[in-house]
Amino acid sequence: MATEHTVIDDAAFEKASEQGRRLMARTPLAKSVKFAAGRVHVELDNGCAFEFPAEHAQELAGAKAADLRQVEVTAAGLGLYWPTLDADLYMPSVLKGVLGTKRWMAHIGATGGRTRSQAKTSAARENGKRGGRPRKVTPSAPGSAKV
Repeated sequence: MATEHTVIDDAAFEKASEQGRRLMARTPLAKSVKFAAGRVHVELDNGCAFEFPAEHAQELAGAKAADLRQVEVTAAGLGLYWPTLDADLYMPSVLKGVLGTKRWMAHIGATGGRTRSQAKTSAARENGKRGGRPRKVTPSAPGSAKV
């Protein structure tokens, strides 16, 4: 069975290369990465650093700490890779807070929404004193008027 290969011309290759150069110039790149205390810590080439809970990343959820410690920077700083998990995260997406599919991110948000804390309870009580959540307003159908 023959395998079909896609061949691009020089112009397409140059266009893709230019897009890559622009992305590399405007995106902070990962310089180093490590896993400790349940969190992935990333140092960026612009002097900033950030970290996130490994459980929040779809590809890392449920992984063992020993596997999470084996992480490396790939693709000239555009990626993070866990070889024992065969898991990749794309840095431009991670920097935007995207750690999985839309469905996964909705799950993470819903989990946070169900969390109970004293601060959340106090805020809800204060909001209730002000009348609570505003009622939903549905637009009336065209041509119908309330009398």
